[in-house]
Amino acid sequence: MNCSSSSLKNVSYTPQIVDSVKFTTAFVNNLIVVLVWLSLTCINSSVIATFFKNRVFYENPRYILFIHMVINDAIQLTISVILFLLSYIVYTINVSLCCIFILLGIFTTRITPLSLASMALERYVAICKPLRHPQICTVRHTYILLGFIWFICVGTDICDIFVTMATESLSFFYSNVFCVRLNVFKDPILTYKRQVIDIIHFSCVFLTLAYTYLQIMFAARAASSEQKSAQRARNTILIHGGQLLLCMLSYISSSVEMLLLIIFPANAREIRMANYIVIFIFPRYLSPLIYGVRDKTFRKYLKSYFVCDQHKVGLRRVNHSRGQKINVF
Repeated sequence: MNCSSSSLKNVSYTPQIVDSVKFTTAFVNNLIVVLVWLSLTCINSSVIATFFKNRVFYENPRYILFIHMVINDAIQLTISVILFLLSYIVYTINVSLCCIFILLGIFTTRITPLSLASMALERYVAICKPLRHPQICTVRHTYILLGFIWFICVGTDICDIFVTMATESLSFFYSNVFCVRLNVFKDPILTYKRQVIDIIHFSCVFLTLAYTYLQIMFAARAASSEQKSAQRARNTILIHGGQLLLCMLSYISSSVEMLLLIIFPANAREIRMANYIVIFIFPRYLSPLIYGVRDKTFRKYLKSYFVCDQHKVGLRRVNHSRGQKINVF
């Protein structure tokens, strides 16, 4: 009788223990993601504030392209974090709202590789065609290039929403789904279109990075006086290539995740969490850290930004303490 009662107790408490473990795991995962997002947001905010507080960067195409990539990555990361949190909190959301999140995520994801290619081209012109650099890489041309990049990225994927509106009923847009691209844009034609665009997209970016790297390497060998700047430009383009590979991982992340789930079916949450951090969060750390800290000019102004902020905090504390003394007397 005692054995049966104890077994009944174990059976009755097991679901509660399992639910508690699931809640704890979900809470820890979400807390890690939010803390990482907050830390990266602080870094990005410091970099963006440094750019906009110093007019010396406004007239330099290199820094305009850099800050554009930082802002773009910040938007992309924020959208992915929102979707990650919603998948744990409410699991499903309205299709119309999901379409907005997915499209913004697609646009910003596509823009990152093109931003890398444009920064590589700017370095190529600066090293290989230094006399023509002031005429080619102007502020006006830079903003035209950024507008063209947005036009390409938005134009190639905005048609997904029109195809979905034509093929799905109106009630579909009032329903709730787990917010991933395949659950919203379900037409097989869109899948084939996406694969073709991805291949063309990354092939063009890869060829651009390879061409600019080789040209800069040849220029460095020919001109001994510019070897140091050419070496830095080559290293920069190599970093662009590394970032491009990390960007490409986001397009195979779902396949890798499914393969890992087949091998380790009991660790679904851990696999999903690790996949999200490695594929979506880690690459976004590279841009502000590598370019913001590596570049001497930007590093100097970034340091002065923090020094000025600390000086202002110190002055506020001194004024506050003086005010307290005056109030005492």
